[in-house]
Amino acid sequence: MPGLEGAPDAVRLAVVVLASRTPSESGVVEIRTGELGRWLGLSASYVASGVVPVLRRSGVVEVETAPGEYGQHAGLRCKVLPLWAARGVVGHPLALSKKEFATLLRLLEAVMAPGWVHRDGRVTPAGLLGTRTGRGAATDRLALLLLVLEARETGRVRLCGGTVDTKRGRAAATVARLLGSTASAGERVLERLEDRGLVLRVRLRTGSGLANRSRLMVPAVAAAHGHTVTDDVREDRAEVPEPEFSDPDVAAGPCGMPDLDEEPQVNGVPVTDEAAVADPDVAAALHADHPHLVTPVVPLQLSCGFSGEAGGGEGRRPERACVREDHVADGRTAVAESARPVAEGGPLCGEKPKESLADERDGRRATGAGAGDRPKAVGWEKAQRQRRAGLPADLRLRVALGPVAGLWERLSGWQQDQVEAAAKAELSRLAGMLEQSEAAPRLLADRLTDRLEEVGGHALVRDPMGWLLGRGLVQRQACTDLRCDDGIRLDTRADCPTCTTVIADRRGQRARLRAVIDEQLAGAGAAERRAVYEQQLREHTLREAARAEARHAREAVAVQARQTVAARRRAQQEAAAQALRSAPCAECGLPDAAGLCPQCTHRQRIQDLLGEAVDLAVAVRADLDDPDDTARLTERCAADTQALLIKVSQHSDSQPELQPLTEREVADRILAERRASALKRLLRSEEADAEAAAVYEMVLRRRPAAYQAAEEAAEQARGRTAQYLLQQRLGQLRVLRIRAAAGRLPKRTA
Repeated sequence: MPGLEGAPDAVRLAVVVLASRTPSESGVVEIRTGELGRWLGLSASYVASGVVPVLRRSGVVEVETAPGEYGQHAGLRCKVLPLWAARGVVGHPLALSKKEFATLLRLLEAVMAPGWVHRDGRVTPAGLLGTRTGRGAATDRLALLLLVLEARETGRVRLCGGTVDTKRGRAAATVARLLGSTASAGERVLERLEDRGLVLRVRLRTGSGLANRSRLMVPAVAAAHGHTVTDDVREDRAEVPEPEFSDPDVAAGPCGMPDLDEEPQVNGVPVTDEAAVADPDVAAALHADHPHLVTPVVPLQLSCGFSGEAGGGEGRRPERACVREDHVADGRTAVAESARPVAEGGPLCGEKPKESLADERDGRRATGAGAGDRPKAVGWEKAQRQRRAGLPADLRLRVALGPVAGLWERLSGWQQDQVEAAAKAELSRLAGMLEQSEAAPRLLADRLTDRLEEVGGHALVRDPMGWLLGRGLVQRQACTDLRCDDGIRLDTRADCPTCTTVIADRRGQRARLRAVIDEQLAGAGAAERRAVYEQQLREHTLREAARAEARHAREAVAVQARQTVAARRRAQQEAAAQALRSAPCAECGLPDAAGLCPQCTHRQRIQDLLGEAVDLAVAVRADLDDPDDTARLTERCAADTQALLIKVSQHSDSQPELQPLTEREVADRILAERRASALKRLLRSEEADAEAAAVYEMVLRRRPAAYQAAEEAAEQARGRTAQYLLQQRLGQLRVLRIRAAAGRLPKRTA
């Protein structure tokens, strides 16, 4: 299933358990978290934290939780979406009846039921793995369930074919492929099941005494059908065929054709139950499996049965590989010669009185194409080949298009692509409109169901593609509300309030009009009153339409006015921006400099850096309560800083062996040195000393012997205090300068 690819075994088993407990009437499972954990062999907390979130993200199960006493997910209300989508779909493999649900539940009870004690004292025993809990319990339960489903009536499980890991064995590889895991994980699961006696590996012996084939058996399945596993094992070990040609240690025995009644194995390769190769547990694989569905190209009567013997019943040398590719143009001859070995055997070997329509079409296509020409595909044949029998693999689309599965099968490949694209677009639109985006597929499915009920079912739809694109998938908005669909609100699934209001207004108007007519024509007959009522109702409708048209015209004028104002505002903003870009430089007068050219901007930035350096020096040296002293110190520091900038720049330029420093770099260095000097000065202030001493004593009170930690904490407190004092003094300096510029300096008291 697409949503469960790569999911943990506990999540996959939870889906199976929920599916088995799904009521056929409602399709919704109500179960407590602890009870689901007992079925999985896990704790309730792990199910709530590790299983339920993954189920929600997978999109396979829709989960609603009910909080418990402490806010945990105590109750679960689950809906298995594939089962829900298959309800009512005739022929769907997941459209299970009540009996089939009961059979599936009984199977899971026999395998993994946790066991119950009823109120009347009856006891329902646990299943085969009902007492298995903890780590790996869900994996073991899932593996045993899959083995039971793969087992025959005798309890024997068909082993997988192909090349497997010789260190693990074919039985472990079979379990691994069933679980979709590695061979080592499959071997561990198989060993745990063997320790509990739930599965049995039987190794046969050849005539030479070496171990040969192995068999995997589930004793519980055999016992359920009345078979005895010990007798079957004894019979299998006794009936060992003697080697007909040579010892099996040297070569493989004759390879006969497999039984055509066998079913495909778990890996998709048809193999026989009686494997004609040595078991990888004890020896290397001598021969690969041959699928029985391939048409044999050599007669079955061979002198000896080895797979490496040359095929050719006429005793001539084999032709080169491309000899028949030169005669592709004669399609009938090629088909007849390739099918001759089968047709000569008679009706039981597949002889047919005439060719099928597919063969005739292939023959015509091959005949129409020359030996060197590229074959031309007919349009309708291409569409037929691209048609998909089932709904798209996307789970959201499968749920949404489930009600119209019959119409989907009538579409061609190109039409299915168009409908799929339209359905995806509608799902995206609904998901953006709804508060819960995951409800969009179910909402679209309900819409398609309602549309089908209107036309009378699938059979009455003549043009499936036109109906789906023009009527089924289209929202029919009955009022001005964008969430309205045929009078139903998309987000709440209740009646649309806007539609209800409009309908109520119309009914009220008609009732009032009827009352007025009845009052005016009290003595008239019913036919006369009805004629007058209809005439006035038509006039009222025309007046309402005229008023609505006038209202729409006023709204259009208002919208046009708003657009005009917005356009005028945008034009003004663009004009202001253009004027700013074309303004000359305020310093040098350079045109189109946006108020300040790059050179002047660079010089302005240098002056700003020097101003910050001056503020740092003044803030730690001046008496901020004396405006005159602060002004004199500021002027002197500004002159000294400017002279320092010129001196360092000239000194750097006079030494060609050194990289010259730009004015910007010199200004940055001056600012950094002034900041460091200011902080160093404030570190020795009284406030910093007091804060450091307080922190030192506090640390020693908490930890009496931690002198080093106390010193480190004191130094950190001293640094924080210095930073705070510096910011405070800079703020006072800015306030003092603002007051000086406004002429509101405080008077200094003696």
